[in-house]
Formats: sequence, C-alpha cells, structure tokens
Amino acid sequence: MSAITPPKITKFDSKPTDVYFFGTCVLDLFMPEAGMDAITLIEQQGIRVHYPMAQSCCGQPAYSSGHPTEAFDVAKAQLDLFPENWPIVVPSGSCGGMMKHHWPTLFKNTEYESKAVDCANRIIEFTHFLLAIGYKPEDKGEPVKVAVHTSCAARREMNVHISGWQLIDGMENVERIVHDHESECCGFGGTFSVKQADISGAMVTDKVAALKETGATEIISADCGCMMNIGGKIAKDEPNMPRPKHIASFLLERTGGKA
Repeated sequence: MSAITPPKITKFDSKPTDVYFFGTCVLDLFMPEAGMDAITLIEQQGIRVHYPMAQSCCGQPAYSSGHPTEAFDVAKAQLDLFPENWPIVVPSGSCGGMMKHHWPTLFKNTEYESKAVDCANRIIEFTHFLLAIGYKPEDKGEPVKVAVHTSCAARREMNVHISGWQLIDGMENVERIVHDHESECCGFGGTFSVKQADISGAMVTDKVAALKETGATEIISADCGCMMNIGGKIAKDEPNMPRPKHIASFLLERTGGKA
C-alpha cells in the first residue's frame, strides 16, 4: 500500500452560514438518498444548504474521454449557478477534482475563466468539509466493522483520501479494517469501465476480493461511481456481501439521524 500523505484540512475562520451543494449526476440519478443524507447532515450543523435546481454534470465524463469541447459546453452551464461567495460542497472526489483542478484549465483564456476559477477556489469535498467545520460524529450504533474504499480522484486530485477515515476512526463503536487493495482503483473510471471492460472487470474483481477478505459488515465510500462499480460486482458474484454505502448515509444512521 502506498505511503499516506495526510491532507491539509481547510479550517474556516467561522462556520459558514450557507453552502451550495453540487449533487453530481451519478448521485442524482442513481443514489439520490445519499445526497439527501449529506444535505441533512450539513443542515444538522446549523448551515443552510442551497441546491441549484438547474445543475447537471460537471463535464468530467467528456473531459476524461478526450472531448474537451463537449466538456466545455456541459461545464459552462454550471458556472452561473453559484453566484454567492459560499463554499460549494461536492459529495464526490471525482467531480470535485474536475471542478477544482480541471475547470480552470478547461476555461483558460476564455470569457468564462474568472467564473471557473472563482468556483474552483470554493470547491470542497464533502468529508473534507465536515472536518473543516469541526464535525465530530457522536456514534449511537452497535459495534460494527467497516471497510472503506477511497476513489482515485479523492486520493490523487483532491488529497482527501483519509478524510473519511478520520471521521470514522473517531466513532466509538466503529472498527475500520484496512484491506490489501486500499490505495488501488476499483476499475470504474467513468467511461474507462466501458472502453476497457476487461481491465475494469479484473480490477473490480481484485477490489471486491480484498473487501470480502476483511469480513467487514459495512463497505463505505464517498464516491457513487465507485459504489456502482463495486456494488454491481458484489450483486453479480457475491450476494452475501454488504452493498456499498455512501459515507453520508452511514454517518447519518450511526448518529441517530436516520431510522
């Protein structure tokens, strides 16, 4: 497993009163409950959450597939949705990485560059945001063993690969089990899983085998694309394994905020 570089946690001078929430298209279409759970957690901290209803996709699928023009058009439609100087919370390292690190390049030397840079500077991944506001989950659940999958983008672009671990490790009755493929990709990679299906399949097979070896009763992740890929493999070949759960849902359940 690769060496762990602790992320530099943003600390707000004072807790923000308002935030934007960029739900991501995968979460919105396939796992909307996880998005609602994330919003509920933030609201429970006394913060107003604003969800721009016109939001769609960050442009990452097109951009990573080598179609910058199409990515430009998709991402451009998002730029006017965040006019106030509030943090933009993104429940995905992949989408967060696109918006924070690739939007400035995508819009460089265009009339949209300043808006793209402004948005990028306010992007913060969901688990990182919880740490930044000093959130400490008060665990009210029974003892449980969990395995955590962190996406490649969360690790390599957003540098928030241990933010989820830090939240979970602070919970009294939760034991986090490290698996052998902790730092490796699950094989999703957006369109990679379609274009390179055989390689993707081999990668997710290894990932699921490593997760199974832990004997964990919960599999937690903060990226819905990875959850879809891992969950699909589990549903097909390992029906007795737990399905992946978004960390927002896990935290809300464990703190008594969800039945």
